[in-house]
Amino acid sequence: MGLLFLHNQHYPQPILCFLLFLVLKGVSVSGATFTFLNKCDYTVWPGIYGNPELGTTGFQLPKATSRTFQAPTGWSGRFWARTGCQFDDSGHGTCLTADCGSGEISCNGATASPPATLAEFTLGTGSLDFYDVSLVDGYNLPMLVTTSGGTGTCAVTGCSTDINKRCPSELKVANGGACNSACGAFGKAEYCCNGAFSNPDTCKPSVYSEMFKSACPKSYSYAYDDATSTFTCSAADYTITFCPSSIPSLKSATDSGSNNTNETSNSGLGSGSEQSELASASWMAYMATASEASTRSRTSMVSLLLLVVVGFIFNIFEFR
Repeated sequence: MGLLFLHNQHYPQPILCFLLFLVLKGVSVSGATFTFLNKCDYTVWPGIYGNPELGTTGFQLPKATSRTFQAPTGWSGRFWARTGCQFDDSGHGTCLTADCGSGEISCNGATASPPATLAEFTLGTGSLDFYDVSLVDGYNLPMLVTTSGGTGTCAVTGCSTDINKRCPSELKVANGGACNSACGAFGKAEYCCNGAFSNPDTCKPSVYSEMFKSACPKSYSYAYDDATSTFTCSAADYTITFCPSSIPSLKSATDSGSNNTNETSNSGLGSGSEQSELASASWMAYMATASEASTRSRTSMVSLLLLVVVGFIFNIFEFR
């Protein structure tokens, strides 16, 4: 009787189409969850640059704490951590490294001033996400990116080495608190990959970029370092860990057989200790993002609702 009643009215189909739109909209905006985890022995002030805004463009993250943000599909942007910041009670001040120049805790649409370790993301829309950790603009602290719940290679990437301890004197800035890139330090075209060196055939690794690459094999070391530095995953959540080397090594994580750990052990990382740190960071990231499973469950429920609505529509047409 209910279906017959709907059949005899003129308005159900537009209403059902509207409901279908809402369901599809709910699926499309699920995106990814980003969790920031501070394992440093000090407070950091992460910055966020991207479109659309994720609710804030900068915030304080004390040691041993985390904070989570939801990003929609198609989001593209970068994250970094400011250090040595001094902000007054009104939230105004500056940072020693990776300052965004806003004079506030929020970066308000500004990005990091080099040198800064950067995590860069482009979320897919029904397709692969692309992500990397870049040292092209220099380095200010260790950072790792790990995945949770995704499919595909979903490699752990980043730089767990303290490059500041091995930074050449000509690249040191901020009293040794950061390490500049050769481009930032000297401004020459062959280091910056511009002018006559604006393509991969003419812009080659330098002795300085090779120093970064040796320390952190999976991070971008110069502009055309794509082959070993860009990674993909599908339908994942991401954890950005600052100072991952302070995380204790766990053999159980190394032997767990997860996709992330396997990718780490097979991806040509430099030292065994770095592999152990990456595997350990992956384990900690999983623990930090365990609650994100509920978000994925809600997405699955929305998908189920979509199937119910589509089936309902087909039933209506069958009664015609």
